[in-house]
Amino acid sequence: MPGNVAIALVLSTLAGLSTTIGSLLAIFVRKPSSRFMALTLGFSAGVMLLLSFMELLSHGIETVGFLPAYLAFFVGMFIMFVLDVLIPHQYLAERAPPGGQQAGLLKTGLLVALGIGVHNFPEGMATLAGTLQDVTLGAAIAVAIALHNIPEGLAVSVPVYAATGSRRMAFLWSFLAGVAEPVGALVAAILLLPLLNDDLLGLMLSAVAGVMVFISLDELVPVARSYGEAHVSIIGVVMGMAVMVVSLWVLGG
Repeated sequence: MPGNVAIALVLSTLAGLSTTIGSLLAIFVRKPSSRFMALTLGFSAGVMLLLSFMELLSHGIETVGFLPAYLAFFVGMFIMFVLDVLIPHQYLAERAPPGGQQAGLLKTGLLVALGIGVHNFPEGMATLAGTLQDVTLGAAIAVAIALHNIPEGLAVSVPVYAATGSRRMAFLWSFLAGVAEPVGALVAAILLLPLLNDDLLGLMLSAVAGVMVFISLDELVPVARSYGEAHVSIIGVVMGMAVMVVSLWVLGG
């Protein structure tokens, strides 16, 4: 178990800091193609949806029973809904204020960084819970989170770079937004490990499934389709599901 915790912290760190990949794209590539963004976000949603229903929720049902698992599932969704209402964030943050004032752009970037940081916190817990159950499952969750953190890094870096002209500032704020993810995993480890048993882990996995389904349906799929590449986004969803099926089959076999 301690070894799995260390692996979970490494995985959540790598997943969280993939925001810096988005930052580098914003600084050097400036504008990734709409097909690339739609495919990437759709792929991430496909991975998350398949893992949520086929792995996380199913394990929760086996461990704690049908009703408790589904109650935890909806609690996870509700928590993400509350966070989204209280601290909303945009993936691209391309709505510049009237006149393109630099102060307004900078404020936009910093607020988006705050919002993404708060949303990343429970994602770190998700990676921890998955890794405690199975390292392969934790790695799959981390990959899905890393993929959708790339456009989140763009969301932070685009307005900050436009406002300040500083690559360092844009990179720094996307880095800070991503750091919340391993912090979430660490806090979960400190608070929950002394109490951890099979039932609690089953409830955690069910709640994580709710978190990931909410992220997929409320954020990833709608944003992927917003690029006007409807067929590309659904192809990404199917590809994500197919890749995870094959991965889990090969690794599980």
